[in-house]
Amino acid sequence: MEKSSAVRCQRIGCDATFTEEDNADDSCRYHPSGPIFHDGMKEWSCCKQRSHDFSLFLAIPGCKTGKHTTEKPVLVKPAPSNPPRAVPVPSGGQNNNAPIENCSRCRQGFFCSDHGSQGKSSKPLAANNAESSEKKATPVKKIVNLNEDRICKNKGCGKTYKEKDNHETACEFHPGPAVFHDRLRGWKCCDIHVKEFDEFIEIPPCTKGWHNADAS
Repeated sequence: MEKSSAVRCQRIGCDATFTEEDNADDSCRYHPSGPIFHDGMKEWSCCKQRSHDFSLFLAIPGCKTGKHTTEKPVLVKPAPSNPPRAVPVPSGGQNNNAPIENCSRCRQGFFCSDHGSQGKSSKPLAANNAESSEKKATPVKKIVNLNEDRICKNKGCGKTYKEKDNHETACEFHPGPAVFHDRLRGWKCCDIHVKEFDEFIEIPPCTKGWHNADAS
């Protein structure tokens, strides 16, 4: 009996390829309900896992297991919930008359509304910052196994590849950031916007280049 060819699972959060012969009851890990987007925060309504970074958000593993399927699932609409609220940063007032050297924000080099645009850090902190800058300026060399399976982190790709097979047109991805505004989802690079999340992840990549397992 001829083995069936591999097809791609359509569940949100899975994206694996499978055959009916290898489709066990717990082979698929996916998100059963849709995402919530609010004030830059992305959250899976089914497991409450969240992230500000869209790439990290898509990398959050599914919270439910089952069989792979080639049918596009109907996502469970997330129940209304209180959106995450930003914690307000207290402005000046009580500390307006505090000396700059006693201000914790100024000593750490953060913006301070009480003492001007940028706080003056103390000398020990400046020395530490200089030391940190030197450490950052030294690139860390990473040894890569050419035959090792790596996962591309370019936006819109996510494929597994080997470095020996990588080349300048191996990857299809979105170079621009994802845009979420007024119930629309899209990519800034190709200026395509849709309303539904499953339509958004189906937007084809607009650029070719090298796979990158270290993309931020």
